[in-house]
Amino acid sequence: MRKKQPIGKLISHLYRRNQKILSKKLTPYGIGSGGQHSFLKLILQRPGITQEQLTNELKFDKATTARSVKQLEESGYIERKTDPNDRRSHLLSPTAKALEFSPVLQGILDESNVSLVYNLSEEEEELLIDLLQKISIDPDE
Repeated sequence: MRKKQPIGKLISHLYRRNQKILSKKLTPYGIGSGGQHSFLKLILQRPGITQEQLTNELKFDKATTARSVKQLEESGYIERKTDPNDRRSHLLSPTAKALEFSPVLQGILDESNVSLVYNLSEEEEELLIDLLQKISIDPDE
């Protein structure tokens, strides 16, 4: 009988493998690690989102969000404007560069997903997604 691997260890391994793949493909575009692609994707989907909303939706800490937003702004992918309704808050929007890059980003993310499940049948992939969604629900929320 094969010894079962700890679930957390397997998920961590997959996460690191995926980050390695994404880093290699995104670095030439000036997008680094630390989930910058996740922030950019959400800003592309929801122009005008605030930094606090990014933090809450992506479940990153405020410092990681601030670093990623700063790097994306410096790379020319997003712009930050003061929220007219709350001067302490900033609205984040994609630049023309980000809009042009959006299909490339989506292609890279799609390729990454394909490489993660290349050994699975379609049914196994669907089951994996269902199970991961089920265990990712935070019971405290």
